[in-house]
Amino acid sequence: MIDEKGLPADEVLAEIRALRAADRPTHGGRLFAYVYDPAVPGLDELTAAAHAQSAHVNGLDPTAFPSLLAMENALVAAAARLLGGGPGSAAPDVVGSVTSGGTESLILAVKAARDARPEITTPRIVVPASGHAAFAKAAHLLRVTLDTVGVDPVTLRPAPADVAAAIRPETVLVACSAPSYAHGVVDPVAEIAAVAAAAGVRCHVDACFGGWTLPYLRRLGVPVPPFDLSVDGVTSISVDLHKYAYAPKGVSVLLHRDPSLRAAQYFAYADWPGYTMINPVLASTRSGGPIAAAYATLRHLGDAGYLRLAAATRDAVTALAGAVRDVAGLRLMAEPESTVVCFTATDPDLDLFVLVDELTARGWHTQPQLRYADLLPSVHLTVTASVAPRVAEFGPALADAVAAARAAGPVRLPPELLALATSLTPEALTPELVAGLAAGLGLGAATPAPGSGRAGGTGAPTPERMAVVNTLLDAAPPALRERLLVEFVSLLQRPAW
Repeated sequence: MIDEKGLPADEVLAEIRALRAADRPTHGGRLFAYVYDPAVPGLDELTAAAHAQSAHVNGLDPTAFPSLLAMENALVAAAARLLGGGPGSAAPDVVGSVTSGGTESLILAVKAARDARPEITTPRIVVPASGHAAFAKAAHLLRVTLDTVGVDPVTLRPAPADVAAAIRPETVLVACSAPSYAHGVVDPVAEIAAVAAAAGVRCHVDACFGGWTLPYLRRLGVPVPPFDLSVDGVTSISVDLHKYAYAPKGVSVLLHRDPSLRAAQYFAYADWPGYTMINPVLASTRSGGPIAAAYATLRHLGDAGYLRLAAATRDAVTALAGAVRDVAGLRLMAEPESTVVCFTATDPDLDLFVLVDELTARGWHTQPQLRYADLLPSVHLTVTASVAPRVAEFGPALADAVAAARAAGPVRLPPELLALATSLTPEALTPELVAGLAAGLGLGAATPAPGSGRAGGTGAPTPERMAVVNTLLDAAPPALRERLLVEFVSLLQRPAW
C-alpha cells in the first residue's frame, strides 16, 4: 500500500476515484439513507475549502486555536436558538458541545446523567424501543442498564404511562425521539418530560435526525408538537448538523439546559507528568476540518436557505407518500410528520426485500428494516431536498418494481437454512460457520483491490440482490442477527495485502 518512492498526486486521486466508483451515489436524489444532499450548487466546493483551511487545527486545546473555539460556540448558539434556548427563552443559560455525530452526542448525554449521580451504583436509562440504537451502545460502553419501553404498533410511539412505570430509583435518564429514525414520528416529548421531571430524572430528546428541520417545518405550517428546550423537563437535546443542516460529516451538537447539567460530561486528568487533559467530548485530538465546514455551511445557507430546503423536502415527502398510497399492496407505516416516508406490504405475495432489490436495480437505493416485536418489516426513505427534482420519477419506478417483485415471488429459504436461523444460538455461531454461510450467499470476504470492481480478495463480488440475505436476517432473532453481522463485518475488515 505504501509505495517505495511514493506516487504522484494525480495517480493517488485516480485510485481513490476508482474505489469510489463502487459506492452508492451521494448526490442526485436517489439514495434514501446515509447521506444528506441539499443539491445547492457550489456548497461542496465551499465546504471542502473551509475544511482544508482548518483540517490541521487541533480541538484539544481551545486556547491554542481560538478560531475553532469561536466556530464551535457559534454552532452551539445557532442550534440553541433553533431548539428553544438562548436569551429570552425558556432556557436562557443553555450550553453545548460540538461532537463527531449523533452517537457521540447520545453517549455523552448518558455519561453526564450517570456521572451526575455517583451515589447510584447501578444506573439505568429508560428508552423507547424506537429510540436510536446509539442509546444501547451508550449503555453497553458505560455499563448502564437499558430499560426499553415498547411502542404502540399503530402510533409507533411509547405511552407516557409506560415510561413512567419503567422509571426506577436507579434511573438517571429518560430518553425520547423527535423524530424516531425508523418511522419518522415524534414521541410525546412534553408528556414524557413531565413524568421524568416528576421522578426527578433528566430527560434527553434525541433530535439528531430531524431536529434541524422540525422548527422550519413548523414555520411552514406543519403541526409539529413541542419537543425542544421550550418544554419543561427537557434537560438536554441533540441535533446533527451533518444531517438536515447539510454540513459534511461528522458534526453534531449536544445542548444542556444549563452549565450544571453539562458539568459531569467533562473528563479531566492531571495525575501524570504530561499536560493536564481536559475533554468536553469523547475525543481528545479533534480536527477542525468538519467544524469549519459546518460553520461555512450554516453561514452560507442562512435561515432563508434552510426554510427553502425544508419546503422542498416537505413537498417531496408529500409526493413520495402519495406514490406509496397509489400502489396496491403497500401501506404507510405512519403518516409522514417529518422527513421520512416508511412503508410496508399488506399483501403476503409481495416480498418487501425483493421490492428493495427491484428498486435498486432501477437506481433507487432504499433502506430495508427488519421486523421487530409486533412491527412488520418496512422500507425506510430518508428524504432530502435533492429528492425534490426526481420525485415525479419515483411513482412509476415504484409501481414497476412492485410488479416485478410480484412476478418474482417471495424468497423461500431452504428449510435447513430457515431452521438454522431460527434455532441457532449466538454462542454456537463460529467464524467458520459464518464464512461458509457468507460464501453460500455469494458475499465477498475481504477488501477489494483498487480498481478491481470486486468485493473482496476472494474474488467474490457482492451480490446485487440482497433479498435472500435480508430474509435470513429477518427470520433470525435480534441476538443472532447481531452476531451474524458482527462476524460478517469482521470478515470484510481484513488487511489489504
